[in-house]
Amino acid sequence: MRDDGSAKEAMMRGGPDAVKRPSSAWRWIHRAAHSMAKPAVLLLRAYETEYAIYGTVLVSALIAVGWKYHTNLEVFLFTLGTIGVFWLAHIYSGVVAGTLSKEHRGKAIWIAVLASARHSVGMVLAMLVPAVFLLLATVGVLDEYVAYYLALWVGVVILAVLGYANAARRGSHWSLRLLNAAATSVLGLGIIWLSALVH
Repeated sequence: MRDDGSAKEAMMRGGPDAVKRPSSAWRWIHRAAHSMAKPAVLLLRAYETEYAIYGTVLVSALIAVGWKYHTNLEVFLFTLGTIGVFWLAHIYSGVVAGTLSKEHRGKAIWIAVLASARHSVGMVLAMLVPAVFLLLATVGVLDEYVAYYLALWVGVVILAVLGYANAARRGSHWSLRLLNAAATSVLGLGIIWLSALVH
């Protein structure tokens, strides 16, 4: 066993980097966290668009209507098909409106299609989280009823998170952030209920 003097000499030979250099495990964790943070930020930004918020409300309303189906797979397919049709309708309307404007006149039609699809992709992303719960029940990981209600209520949770994030971005006190989250989720719940009645 080395004494304190030999340990100090080894540290001095290694220089200051020997003490400050992080381990390879720590560097791997840091890189993994950094690589995971970027997609999470992009996903959050996508959820902050009006299309994603509209899609969140629409998906929750469709899942509420889907109670008449026997399995969560049928609810998933019904929701996927309806969201797909609504997304295509938004792409179509964006292309038609865009080609009528002066700044887009003369451009290739596929450029307008891609721009409209990219602008409204949040509507499709809004279905990701509820779809996970529905598919977990399909493969037997979750109970059918548990997965259905999780998929139904996760939209309200997402709206609450967006309300909290908006208040935090304005620099509001934590109590106002919670109040904003509650108000956003309650209003969203009301709109989901009305949308379910309409559908």
